Amino acid sequence: MASKSKFPSALPILLAIALSALGWWFGSQFHPLWWAAWLAPLPILWLATRVHAPWAALAAFAAVAIGDIPRWNFGRAYLLMPVMPTLFMILAPAVIFAVAVMLYRRLAMRGQHVAAMFAVPVVIVALYYIHAATSLDGAAGDIGYTQMNALAVIQIAALTGVAGVGFLVMLGPACVATLCNASAPRSARLRTGLVGGGLIVLALAFGAWRLHAVPADSGTPVRIGLVSLDNADPLLSPTSAKGEKLMQRYVEAISNMAAHGARYVMIPEDAWVVSQADVPELRALAAREGVTVITGVDYKPQDKPERNMLLAFHPHGGAPSIYMKHHLVPGLERRYTPWKGYTMLSHSPGIGLAICKYMDFPAMGRAYAARDAQLLLVPAWDFTLDDWQHSRQAIMRGVESGFAIARVARNGRLTLTDDRGRVLDEANSARDDAQLMGTLWLRHTHTLYARWGDWFAWLDLIALVWLMVLAWGRSRGADPVVRPQHV
Repeated sequence: MASKSKFPSALPILLAIALSALGWWFGSQFHPLWWAAWLAPLPILWLATRVHAPWAALAAFAAVAIGDIPRWNFGRAYLLMPVMPTLFMILAPAVIFAVAVMLYRRLAMRGQHVAAMFAVPVVIVALYYIHAATSLDGAAGDIGYTQMNALAVIQIAALTGVAGVGFLVMLGPACVATLCNASAPRSARLRTGLVGGGLIVLALAFGAWRLHAVPADSGTPVRIGLVSLDNADPLLSPTSAKGEKLMQRYVEAISNMAAHGARYVMIPEDAWVVSQADVPELRALAAREGVTVITGVDYKPQDKPERNMLLAFHPHGGAPSIYMKHHLVPGLERRYTPWKGYTMLSHSPGIGLAICKYMDFPAMGRAYAARDAQLLLVPAWDFTLDDWQHSRQAIMRGVESGFAIARVARNGRLTLTDDRGRVLDEANSARDDAQLMGTLWLRHTHTLYARWGDWFAWLDLIALVWLMVLAWGRSRGADPVVRPQHV
């Protein structure tokens, strides 16, 4: 009998791992199914109170690690990351989930069922926040982004940031797992269902109200054009033979959009290599067509640091507005020097500039909200595989901090989105040229998250300390014993 107690039946464990891994695979990768992310933790949480702690931790770790295997190819082939950082990118979420499962199990075994339910989202939010605060990639890997197709769910980010969305995703399965725990008293399951289910219903009701309260076509309309051409030859000089041909294609596209009412036209990050903060053809085009033209450039001056830069040429002429990239892609952009400033376009209704990776950092959104931004113009350069995911991470900043976003990416998505995260127009340049023109409605939107910042993540950090004391502090009675034959 001791042997059976030590080594439970393998079938339930393997089945739980397989089902959970499928959930993570389809619910947290580059084109996630939002509902799969809610289901992914459930098999492991069901298993956790039915086996000994080491088996529960191993199952949790294995499920997430298997589900994250697609990221190996992305890290190695696309980002050119070394082996160890790529392994860390895959295994860190597995460790975080294993910690969450262990705390859930510990509290459940001590009869603290409501606390056990909260342990899962609290651990996930707290540890993901620590990772985001210390990582060169910011909040890029947060679970909350899996819900970008569930508009009512993501509206909570206007209060809590992306952390609140991840909290909901983890709260749901933790609540269901507790309701399915036959060892929990009926009263405890009732409290769990009322508290957990009630919070989810309130969050969804808030989301539905927020979407209904402001229609997508309310506010000040602005016509915007996005153009991404010739993915095969990046980083061309405008004066080279290929560069001149590409420039002519861009001039034709921008002129056509201006003729159809576009006030702002944008082309991707690093579209040109220049030695001066100027592209004469685009500067003349902006004045001739009466349109603001924004382009990304690889700025290589002779006597200054190399920068990843945006140039915004105005219809009234004069020097271009300049923005330079803050956060650089590790390894791939080591030649650049990061910048610290922010740029709001003059003669515009609260329009700011940003570049690609900086949209992975929630603090950027708050900084522009403090400058009363109603719209961000964001040239980018994606990696084809992450075209949907990276565009949606950028869109989350608009939900959190209250502004519309126009984003044009080489090898990615061209998107026009409002301050609720609604995708109003979209095209894909991942494998071919893409052009998109549409209307965004600008409005003054003030969010709690923009004012209070990461208050919700800090609340989770405090709650994590309290839950750990509750789990491992002294209790009046002995902890119940898990019997593996339950599975």
